[in-house]
Amino acid sequence: MRTARTFVWHRNDPCVVAYFSLAAHLVVRADLPKRLGRGAPNAIPAVLLARLALDQSLHGRGLGGELLWDALSRACAAADIAAARVVVVDAIDAAAAAFYRHHGFTAVDDVPYRMFQKVGDIAAALA
Repeated sequence: MRTARTFVWHRNDPCVVAYFSLAAHLVVRADLPKRLGRGAPNAIPAVLLARLALDQSLHGRGLGGELLWDALSRACAAADIAAARVVVVDAIDAAAAAFYRHHGFTAVDDVPYRMFQKVGDIAAALA
């Protein structure tokens, strides 16, 4: 059963240095920040960024942002085909939440590590 698609970054050898996974998702409008849910149906199609990981030896070089933009560009491409309104991520901790916030994601007040960003905003930033 295919529930997610995983993309892998590697060097010229088989050593994996980073990866991310994307999956189709559905969000209930009440779970979104008001700005993102306004005018949407009750069940909103989304892309879930299920995993995002970078080898620790590569931290601090800006590659995490590049990895995220690779994931978000693929999420936008998927949204063009399968119609998604938002990208959803569940940050693993406060540092990860700060990383996603820095890249435009918005947290829900009562679930601070569940974060969202509109596909349209991502597409505009990528253009």
